Amino acid sequence: MNRLPRGAAAVLSLSLALLGTGVAHAAPVTPVTPAAAEDARVRLQLPAPTGKYAVGRDTLHLVDRSRTDPWVPEAGARELMVTMYYPARPGGGRTAPYMTKGEAQAFIDARELNDAVSAATLSGTRTHARPGAAPVRGKHPLVVLSPGFSVNRATLTLLAEELASQGYVVAAVDHAYESVGTAFPGGRLLDCASCEQIKPGGYGVVPQGRAKDVSFLLDRLLADRHPAWRHARLIDRTKIGMAGHSIGGASAMSTMVRDARVLAGANLDGSFMEPVPAEGLGGRPYLLLGTGDDDSSWARDWPLLDGWKRWINVTGSGHFTFTDIPVLADQLGLLPPDEPLSGKRSQEITRAYVTAFFDQHLKGLDRKLLDGPAPEHPEVVFQSKG
Repeated sequence: MNRLPRGAAAVLSLSLALLGTGVAHAAPVTPVTPAAAEDARVRLQLPAPTGKYAVGRDTLHLVDRSRTDPWVPEAGARELMVTMYYPARPGGGRTAPYMTKGEAQAFIDARELNDAVSAATLSGTRTHARPGAAPVRGKHPLVVLSPGFSVNRATLTLLAEELASQGYVVAAVDHAYESVGTAFPGGRLLDCASCEQIKPGGYGVVPQGRAKDVSFLLDRLLADRHPAWRHARLIDRTKIGMAGHSIGGASAMSTMVRDARVLAGANLDGSFMEPVPAEGLGGRPYLLLGTGDDDSSWARDWPLLDGWKRWINVTGSGHFTFTDIPVLADQLGLLPPDEPLSGKRSQEITRAYVTAFFDQHLKGLDRKLLDGPAPEHPEVVFQSKG
C-alpha cells in the first residue's frame, strides 16, 4: 500500500500508475495515439448490468443555500451534481453518455493520457442507462455513491447501473471542487480546488463535509413537498445505504455517524481519515472491500465497528479495482502488469459483493456469498468477519 492515505493525494498518483502514464512499471506500456484510436474506431464500453430491470438515468443540480462552499467561499452556496439511476421499463432510445467531453478532457489532461485516448472516445463510452426512461412501479431502496478524491462520479457508473438493474435507486454524487473537471450548469467546469488546499494529515475534513452533502441530498430527495427528483416516489425512505470508493468509502462511515437514515455502509478501499467513533455505528452493518495492502486505519477501527461487518480483500487488485477504470484501461491495453486482476474480474467481483451486501442489509435477503470463500471468486479472501 502507498504510505499516503488511500483516497487522498494517493488517488492522483495511483491513477497515473494504474493507467501507465509515466509511473515506473515492471514492463513498459505502448500507448495508442488518439488519431489511431479514432481511425480504428475504438469504442469503449461498460459490461451490461446483470439484473432483471432496464436502467433509467436523470441528472440533478442541487444547491445548499444554508452552506457556503468550503473550498471556494467566493463561489457562494455549496453545489452538488447528482446522477440518479433507477429501475426502468424496457425501451429503445440512446443510452446516456459516460461523461461530457469537457469532463473527459479534464480527466485525460490531469493524468497525461492524451497519447492514449481522446476525449471523444472516453466521453462516448457506451453505458446502459437511458435518460428519462419510464420507471418501474413500486418502492426501492436507495444507495448513495461517493467517488474518490479528485475523481468524477462517472467512474462508479458500472456499480450504479448494476444496482439499479437489481432494483435499487442510486444517487451518484459529485461534490463541488473535489474532482478534476466536473460539469455544472452555465457551462462551468469546476476544478479540484480542494486538491491544492488540503495539507498532509488534513484529509479528515473531506468525509466530514461529504457527510453534510449527503444529508442535504437525502433531505431534498425525501422531502414531502417538492422533492428534488421527479421520481422521488420510487424511494423507500426506510431502506437507505451508502457506498464509496477511496475517500468516498470513508465518507460512508462519516455520514452514518451523523445521519441515522443511512442504515448500511460499504467502503471500497478507502482509509478512515476520520476515525470511527468509540461508540461505533449504533450496530449498523459495514463492509470493507480492499486490496489486501496494509491499512493501519482499518486495523485500528475494525474493533469499533459494532454491527455486522466483513473485511474482504481481493488478491491481485489495485486501488482503482473497485471502479470503472480497470475495465476501460483493459480495453486500451493499459492495465499495469503488477496488477494481474483483469478489468472483467474487477467489475464482476465489485458488483457481486457490493450488491450482495445491500441485498442482505437493505432487502433482508440472505446472501451466502458474504459468509466466506466462494469457488466462483477465488481471488476473494475474508480477512475478518463479525
